Amino acid sequence: MSERASSRSADTVDVEPYDPRQELGAAELRILYRAEALAKRRKDARPGLWIAVVIYVLFSVSDLLLIPDVAAYTITARFAVGLAALLTLEAQLRRGVATEWLDVTCAAAIIFGYVGWLFPASLGANKETVAYYMVFGTIFMMSANLFFTFSFKVSIITSTIILCILYVVNYFLPASLTYKMVFGTFYVSCFTFTSYVNWKLNEERYNVFLNALEAKIQHKEATERGKALLRLSRTDPLTGLENRRAIDEKLRDYWSDWQKLGNGFAAILIDVDFFKKFNDCYGHQEGDRCLIHVANALSDLIRDYNGSIGRYGGEEFIVLARMDKKDQVAELAEAICRTVETLAITHELRRDGISIVTASVGAAFTRTQAGAKLEKIIHEADRALYLAKASGRNCARLFDPTDPQSSDESENLAALLKIAIGQGLVSLVYQPIQDVVSGRVEAVEALMRLKMLDGTLVPPSLFIPVAERTGAILELGRWAIRTVCTELLADDHVPLVSVNVSPIQLKTPGFAASVATILGETGVTGNRLAFEITEGLEMEMHSDILRCISDLKLLGIKIWLDDFGTGFAGLSWLRLIDFDTVKIDRSFLHDCGTPKGMAMLQDIIALVRNRGHQILVEGVETDEQIALMREFGIDRIQGFRVGRPVPAASFQARRGVQKRPFLRSA
Repeated sequence: MSERASSRSADTVDVEPYDPRQELGAAELRILYRAEALAKRRKDARPGLWIAVVIYVLFSVSDLLLIPDVAAYTITARFAVGLAALLTLEAQLRRGVATEWLDVTCAAAIIFGYVGWLFPASLGANKETVAYYMVFGTIFMMSANLFFTFSFKVSIITSTIILCILYVVNYFLPASLTYKMVFGTFYVSCFTFTSYVNWKLNEERYNVFLNALEAKIQHKEATERGKALLRLSRTDPLTGLENRRAIDEKLRDYWSDWQKLGNGFAAILIDVDFFKKFNDCYGHQEGDRCLIHVANALSDLIRDYNGSIGRYGGEEFIVLARMDKKDQVAELAEAICRTVETLAITHELRRDGISIVTASVGAAFTRTQAGAKLEKIIHEADRALYLAKASGRNCARLFDPTDPQSSDESENLAALLKIAIGQGLVSLVYQPIQDVVSGRVEAVEALMRLKMLDGTLVPPSLFIPVAERTGAILELGRWAIRTVCTELLADDHVPLVSVNVSPIQLKTPGFAASVATILGETGVTGNRLAFEITEGLEMEMHSDILRCISDLKLLGIKIWLDDFGTGFAGLSWLRLIDFDTVKIDRSFLHDCGTPKGMAMLQDIIALVRNRGHQILVEGVETDEQIALMREFGIDRIQGFRVGRPVPAASFQARRGVQKRPFLRSA
């Protein structure tokens, strides 16, 4: 494995737990604590001193009441000391002096504030009042020990100076011996008590610091672990590139930016040619090294284009880049081919005249927003990749809807669809639809399935567009309607079946008549059928379509609007056609985890309900979502929580058996 891939994989290494008490000694912890304490004292110095000065000056009222004869002197001293202390502190803060000097200023303010009040007060004529009034001196001692967050040393020095001054004044005060002994003892007790509390507070602050430090480190460790797990969940462990999950998220972001802001982008699929033969020849370890080299080289290339690259599975990579011009996309696709070729990794089992590893590249880019869906650009890139492989590999192809070679008619699916019905390659499965109020399965939706001659299933997203473009959808559609009638409706296995109908079928002359013929031959009444029409660009306001829908409704067939909210024609069709049911696309339900998504779903429901249509919500997968649908008054629901698509036999076997609230596939 290369050094670069190894360094990427390092993101997945667990973060080791970190205990500060084990890693740091007592001395280092004390240094950290003092540094944090200094920062806190510096922050608290200004508000602390301002509050202290305000309280100190407000005590002028007690001077006026208790020692009125010397109140003018004490009040003057209060204002002088307070103003001097504040001016000194503000000047120090402006000059950025050390925090220790701020402590000295605050401590000096306490001492001088005490002296500035005490000596003028002691000169009062009423000695008894003065003697009792001196008790307030203990407030300054408590300020030094408890109000300001001085270090223990500064607090002790400050409170000791105040205690000494108290004793000196107490000694010379003309008072009884009893008074001096009682108040002297009180001063010592106050000094001892506040000093002890100050010492305990400092110890507690240190313990709080240790706990906070440990919590901070644990939080950082948890955050790092979370980031590492997130990187792990979004990173391919072999190549270090983004994995499919991460690329799919980025693809949605690119798509959203294009839809909202018009920022076009390209999607490019890259497939390493004959990679299975490479693994068979050189072994899986060499195969892994090959993929790593290719990933590193492409990553360096894509960085210059400010794009994203990820591993899409196996030997396939995907590139997303913001660009909307054909020449830019073609240039990047060709550069990718040449970059892989330049690596010159030996590949001797190709037998196509090339002896090195190469890549086939298929590219597509955003062209028009109207009717577009997210999956379409990937599908187009995949079709372009198919053409690149069909053209001999080691080349790049850009999807071009006007190029006959890019159309689905050139693919094997077109030929397969021609023989699908005769060879039994096409079948139907049925997904239950539940009535929300009764909890019973009241209908099923018929879904078409196609398999290749070797039994491999072909996704509907691939063969349905091919069938529509080639016209095979007409025969397949008639077959589907007839099969639904014979498999489930003729013998009353289910009350109602919905069938997806293409706009191409609705445009075809005689479609309604062919449906009437099928109903007559199978003995099924039209009100047992519902046709689902998907909104989109293909559903233009065509008079033939409107006439056909009107004829179908005369037969009793219900007309449903499918995937409402995902296209651009839905509002117009709601206005023109009286749909029996409107199916709200699953994406709106799955976005209900956010307030914005919940509001969007409620708005759509209100819009449809105001038009008087019944509402069916797709994609219900949890009990919580069922409860939400009941709360919103939805008529019907469909999704894996109600039941998965199953063959007709599953419903035929239930004939005569009481229906259950939930139908599940075996």
